[in-house]
Amino acid sequence: MTVEMREGYEGTGPGAITPDGCAVELYSRLAVGSEPDIVEAAVPAGARILELGCGVGRMTHPLLERGFTVTAVDESEEMLERVRGARTICSTIEGLDLSERFDVVLLASFLVHAGDVAVRQGMLRTCASHVADGGCVLIQREGADYHVDLPRERVDPSGCTVRIVSAEPVGDGVNSVHVEYDFPDAAWTQTFLARPLTRQQFEDALAEAGLEVAEYLTEDGTWVRAIPAARQAPEA
Repeated sequence: MTVEMREGYEGTGPGAITPDGCAVELYSRLAVGSEPDIVEAAVPAGARILELGCGVGRMTHPLLERGFTVTAVDESEEMLERVRGARTICSTIEGLDLSERFDVVLLASFLVHAGDVAVRQGMLRTCASHVADGGCVLIQREGADYHVDLPRERVDPSGCTVRIVSAEPVGDGVNSVHVEYDFPDAAWTQTFLARPLTRQQFEDALAEAGLEVAEYLTEDGTWVRAIPAARQAPEA
């Protein structure tokens, strides 16, 4: 099946490639990392989670194993075919309207850094409209040095060498980021658009959607727990 790529996005390598350049087989191989542990520590046990941009379920499956109920959303049917044990919904994030609310809404994978401002605004509105009273939105941000000191690389626990090759400005505060993924037996690349956000710009974007930071969950500020602004508990 031929997939029409979004402008500014490209992916190469074996298997299906999604409209934003993600390779399904690649993400099926990559290790999940510490993300499920961060989520588990930040939310109530057994919470109902709406996972936006779930991909192949790298976080979905560990969250299910920890006793959470997960509704997993992705725009790629090929990605969702790899998800097991969760309710799955094929939709863009910004176009999602389930008419229900969840204890936790999860927006990981640096999706809040979408190059298109309207897409980012739509994503955050989706987060705000689907979080239950007393619930929270967990958001993963880029690290402060994500777009600098390039090229750089790391070896994923899966054995893949992940190399961020470049982040070139393309106008309006957006960078075109090029990443290479090398396994001993296969290789993939992805090019995508990302908008760096300072902490203030990030918090301003949340405020536009009626959200605000409750706490930064990690020392580097890459994981954030946000809540609807009107529901923020007053300081003692």
